[in-house]
Amino acid sequence: MRLRDELPVDHRLSQVYRGGAALCGLLLLVFGCLGFTDSLSSFGTQGQRIAGLATNDLLSTVSVAFGLLLIIAAAVGGNLASTVNILVGILFVASGFVHLFLIGHDGNILDFGMSNVFFSFLMGLLIMTFGMYGRVSGGLPHDNPYWRRRHPERTVLAAARSRPQVGTAATDADRIPERRDDHS
Repeated sequence: MRLRDELPVDHRLSQVYRGGAALCGLLLLVFGCLGFTDSLSSFGTQGQRIAGLATNDLLSTVSVAFGLLLIIAAAVGGNLASTVNILVGILFVASGFVHLFLIGHDGNILDFGMSNVFFSFLMGLLIMTFGMYGRVSGGLPHDNPYWRRRHPERTVLAAARSRPQVGTAATDADRIPERRDDHS
């Protein structure tokens, strides 16, 4: 499946993408800024704890950078916000897996602890969920713009069924919408 720019700019799903990106970006921005309050060296692995998460200057910088990226994506909105949410979410989940193996090793330059790994997994899944909401699913409703774009022949057929023929009276059977094909 390809993620294409199919969503109209003013569609209501854009509000979910923007809100999710803004919320998660703000959380990361706050965490990163709080990490700078009691600075240590950039690569120190014995940093402070903020909200139960270990941090150092490098992790704070990364958090601020991704927070700003998500806030900028929220400001732009639309498919860009959705795509950025998906990509950042994937990076967070991947980071959680990488740092799970780096705990207790010299390569753990971001000072990740187990709580950071759990946070990375949860934040990544939350960000991805905001990005994929209404965009990636097997059971999208037929009025969803992504479903319409992926099934143009069925959209035209459904539109033709909903319009009465010229010179004939429309019956209730003509107005019944097409059945959903999801098997959920």
